[in-house]
Amino acid sequence: MADRYILVVDDQMNNIETLGEVLGDEHDIHFALSAQQALVQISQQMPELILLDIMMPDMDGFQLCEILKAKVETRDIPIIFITSLSTPAQETRGLEAGAVDYIVKPFNASIVRARVHNHLELKRTKDLLRVLSQTDALTGLANRRRLFEHLDAVQDKALRLDQPLSVLLIDVDSFKPYNDLYGHIAGDVCLQRVAGMIQSSLRSVTDMGARYGGEEFCCVLENADQELALQIAERIRANIEALHIPHLHSMVLPIVTVSVGVASSTSSNRSLHANLLMAADKALYVAKDKGRNKVIVL
Repeated sequence: MADRYILVVDDQMNNIETLGEVLGDEHDIHFALSAQQALVQISQQMPELILLDIMMPDMDGFQLCEILKAKVETRDIPIIFITSLSTPAQETRGLEAGAVDYIVKPFNASIVRARVHNHLELKRTKDLLRVLSQTDALTGLANRRRLFEHLDAVQDKALRLDQPLSVLLIDVDSFKPYNDLYGHIAGDVCLQRVAGMIQSSLRSVTDMGARYGGEEFCCVLENADQELALQIAERIRANIEALHIPHLHSMVLPIVTVSVGVASSTSSNRSLHANLLMAADKALYVAKDKGRNKVIVL
């Protein structure tokens, strides 16, 4: 558990130094001397846990905790108050603000270490469960639930930053005949190989691949206009064809191929993600109607 990033927020340097001595052997300790300074640091790198004082000059710890818990990107960071405020009412307010624990100064070093350890382990378990709940078990790509959550987030970002957003819908051509000929186990392996190639064909940071359902996949291309989306879609189509997975009952080629529908949204032509998916689905239908193994944008 070494090098887990913990942020200590306290306006008294002696308190920060004491916590550094208590936890520094096991964790990567950073500090902020004010709530505003903490917000800047958190925006640059997400800590795995925050140790937070309450009495600070610019904004108190209760307010900072409430701000962090109100944001999607920071609400899951465990916050432990470490404070000299010791009344039941103050502790209740801290827990109601969203903190996972409340430690009163002067603190016992062993208790701080134990509680930090326990909350980090609990966060590790929650993070693992969250990943599992958002992942398609067969392909390892994002599942449909995670896809729609991601679409909501990137659509908001595209609106805020005035960036284009594109969606690809990908369908494995003649997949039912593939399953009928080679069996469902081979069909699962085929989908895994297709999913792996889709993922490796995307830009690593800004794109997401998801299993949309059955033999259909969806890719969300953040900050990608129609031209770039077409390039990525064609790369996916060509790379899957290049796998040369045998498919003797295909209506296209004696290998596995895919059809791709592309839809894009820009600042001058802004579409909700439901409309983007509908447009990509129409384009996919045209690709299949025109003989499959094609990329189509309408």
